[in-house]
Amino acid sequence: MIDHPLCRRLCVAWVGTLLLLMTGCGYHTGGTAVRLPSDLHTVYVPAFTNITQAYYVGQIFTEAVIKELRSRTNYRIVTANDGTADATLAGVITNVYSAPLTYDSTTGAITSSIVAINLRASLTTRDGKVLWSNPNFLYREQYQESNNTASFFEEAAPAVQRVASSFSKTLVSDILEAY
Repeated sequence: MIDHPLCRRLCVAWVGTLLLLMTGCGYHTGGTAVRLPSDLHTVYVPAFTNITQAYYVGQIFTEAVIKELRSRTNYRIVTANDGTADATLAGVITNVYSAPLTYDSTTGAITSSIVAINLRASLTTRDGKVLWSNPNFLYREQYQESNNTASFFEEAAPAVQRVASSFSKTLVSDILEAY
């Protein structure tokens, strides 16, 4: 038991010092530091190039990125190169891979599959200066296969939509946040 006034003051000082040290531990919230130049107001987003055999993937990813940019930034997003854009956000889909993951042990039918998509993206200014770049994004989505032929629903396309949504959220966050 602490009955001596000097011990009590030392304990209070020690606890106070600990509290001060703990509050200054470097914690900060994400999304506050912006790397982009202040004179950036318009971003041109051309259709993502798709160098794979997968149909319509480039359009799905382009639409998801435009939607995310419009919802999270105040930039004017243009999809036609009219010469007014301060920067261009370009993407190239380099690989689309789909494969079965699990099988039904009694029938041998596929029960789940995975789709994996590789792409690269960059944000460059009008004069060619690279503001941001990631040459190797990889996104995966697992999905369940329907084995009932009467109610069959192809789940691969919605899985690609989910991958595009996840990718666009990460892409915009990476561009806007200084991490």
